[in-house]
Amino acid sequence: MDFLQDLLLGFQTTLQPVNLLFCFVGVLIGTLVGVLPGIGPIGAVSILLPATFHAPALGSIIMLAGIYYGAMYGGSTTSILVNIPGETASIVTCMDGHQMALRGRAGPALGISAFGSFIAGTLSVIGLTLIARPLAGLALKFGPPEYFGLMILGLVILIYLTEKSLIKAIIMGGVGIILSSVGLDIVSGKERFTYQIDDLLQGVGIIPIIIGLYGVAEGLKSLEKPVERSLFQTHIKGLLPTLRDWTVSIWPILRGTVMGFFLGILPGGGAILPSFLSYGVEKRLSKHPELFGKGAIEGVAGPESANNAGSTSAFIPLLTLGIPSNVIMAMLFAGLLVHNITPGPLLLRDHPTVFWGVICSMYIGNVMLLILNLPLIGMWVQVTKIPFRVLFPLIILICTVGVYSVNNSRFDLWVMLIFGVVGYVLKKGGYEFPPLVLAYVLTPLMEQSLRQSLIMSGGSFMIFVGRPIPAICLGVAVLLLASASMTRFKKKREMLVEENLD
Repeated sequence: MDFLQDLLLGFQTTLQPVNLLFCFVGVLIGTLVGVLPGIGPIGAVSILLPATFHAPALGSIIMLAGIYYGAMYGGSTTSILVNIPGETASIVTCMDGHQMALRGRAGPALGISAFGSFIAGTLSVIGLTLIARPLAGLALKFGPPEYFGLMILGLVILIYLTEKSLIKAIIMGGVGIILSSVGLDIVSGKERFTYQIDDLLQGVGIIPIIIGLYGVAEGLKSLEKPVERSLFQTHIKGLLPTLRDWTVSIWPILRGTVMGFFLGILPGGGAILPSFLSYGVEKRLSKHPELFGKGAIEGVAGPESANNAGSTSAFIPLLTLGIPSNVIMAMLFAGLLVHNITPGPLLLRDHPTVFWGVICSMYIGNVMLLILNLPLIGMWVQVTKIPFRVLFPLIILICTVGVYSVNNSRFDLWVMLIFGVVGYVLKKGGYEFPPLVLAYVLTPLMEQSLRQSLIMSGGSFMIFVGRPIPAICLGVAVLLLASASMTRFKKKREMLVEENLD
């Protein structure tokens, strides 16, 4: 009965005209961002986040969430037609989606991508609806030691799943911790790392950092090498998949949904890891693995379903535990805090309309995305022709106005520019930004939980070992770091052996 009451409250809130408008704008911008290579959902959310600070809290989060899962839909269009992923999670779709287009099956590829995304998104929202209240109730029983252990484990998992160097990921996490510590001590009120600069007393703002890293730096990197786009010219027809297409694709869609849902909950999992894993699983289970990479429709259906399911389930730890699992969730975390709303188990009690409104908006958003992505495919094809050099000045203008509008501070503009330039250099050096952003967001919570835990135990660190949840979390974190370090050591030793043999 509570389940039906929760859904009723959520839909009553979401179906208000202003919230429907925010939902539509969000999924529309998300689709546009997914179609345009070079921006990505992280860049779009970071750029538009300041614009939501003066809007209603629920509408703001509905719109930002729509941008996130909407980009997963739009990214498949460029992957299939142009062979360029609109966002990272759609890289896998290029492998078979574009080959289908070259064989004259662009319509079914786009159709199964849209329908698979809709099915996966809807099933994931149902899963989110069912799991939200029980998990939030369980989280209410957590104390500071449990939260400290969970956040440490989340940060370590993110670092462990990094695509590049483990050492570089740890360095970026350390930088995020230091940046988050700038300002006044949360207990004593003493200055930390301010160097007598008054503007640093309030700390370094998360908005200028994120916009600098993902708006300016990513834009500069995209300008470095103009993207060659060979647009698929043949008239697109037959968007509805055939019965045979559905027979071959239905199980990959369902498997991709399940994998995406559970992997999306993990820190760092998001939508990228599930799409790659889904492709590998479908290729292994297929009776004709030799067709993968040559236009297998399963290679489109599975990954597209997985990345949409992962983008939805990423909301679970944010809304129920107050722990962001990826960079976009960290931005939504910051956006809620600006509106004096603290994500976590008390969100369900203190702000039920926000909690259930965001969840129910995803049901409606998925329907809107299906309508936007099938009948209007011709319009999105034309959008792909816009060169990034035309978009970049507009992006910089929006970034500048957005950062300045938060606090009307010129200092924030300097922070944005500095992080834009530094981020560009770090990007060329192979450093990734998610560990920095997540460490920045989690550090105040980790520090507070650590201090509260030590007060509870009279200064003894044994409190983290004597309670099962923090002990398990910290134990797993140590094992993950040890495993990653051993793997790196083994690879380095093999390289040295090969050099000596040569």
